[in-house]
Amino acid sequence: MNAADLRQRTCTPQQHALSADEIADYSTAVTNWQLHDGKLVRQFDFKNYYATLAFVNAIAYIAHTEDHHPELVVTYNKCTVKYDTHSVNAGRGGLSSNDFICAARIDALLDRAST
Repeated sequence: MNAADLRQRTCTPQQHALSADEIADYSTAVTNWQLHDGKLVRQFDFKNYYATLAFVNAIAYIAHTEDHHPELVVTYNKCTVKYDTHSVNAGRGGLSSNDFICAARIDALLDRAST
């Protein structure tokens, strides 16, 4: 699994959470993200509030088009993004491929912005 493969996929309704082995495989594609409290998490740092909010708006576009929405913690020059899928495991939650697809798409935003 790699990030380019994930970016080519789209989110679909999920019923079952990924297994630990599947999570390990998907994690190799989004190496800047960490697993924390059952969520896929990454903190992004920016030079000012305007840049932070521009990033948040780009994430909002991804969330809307993929119909998969992260938890965001936004401060002056930081944005922490947390993904998990509430609908899997009969509503008990967990990680699904959708979380990794969106993480890879967010990483691609920064790749494009830095070139």
